[in-house]
Amino acid sequence: MTLASNGKAAIIRTERGLTILGTRITLYDVMDFLKAQYPPKLIRDKFNLTDEQINAALSYLEANRTQVEAEYQDVLQTREEIRHYWEERNREHFVRIATMPHKPGQAALWAKLEEQKAKRASKSS
Repeated sequence: MTLASNGKAAIIRTERGLTILGTRITLYDVMDFLKAQYPPKLIRDKFNLTDEQINAALSYLEANRTQVEAEYQDVLQTREEIRHYWEERNREHFVRIATMPHKPGQAALWAKLEEQKAKRASKSS
């Protein structure tokens, strides 16, 4: 773990990447919300950060934009690879679950569910 700022609310590098000191929140988490155009105040509240912590994160992002953006792109790529891996791994499992017979006594529930699905499909068409 290395300290990346001298301030009270610093940014540190952990095995998770650049992290706000005293939290498990990475700068990449903050960047997700910044890219979605959330204001800093909402991000602060979402992650239950102090003003010092969010300001340290924003200052670090501004001062190290190029480096952090490159790391962020790597994080996004890794997230996509992990998502793809689990979708492929679970595809057969979901097909198997879908073909399993329903539990006895739940026929009425499944009929109601199918009816609701049909209504939804007809509304969207």
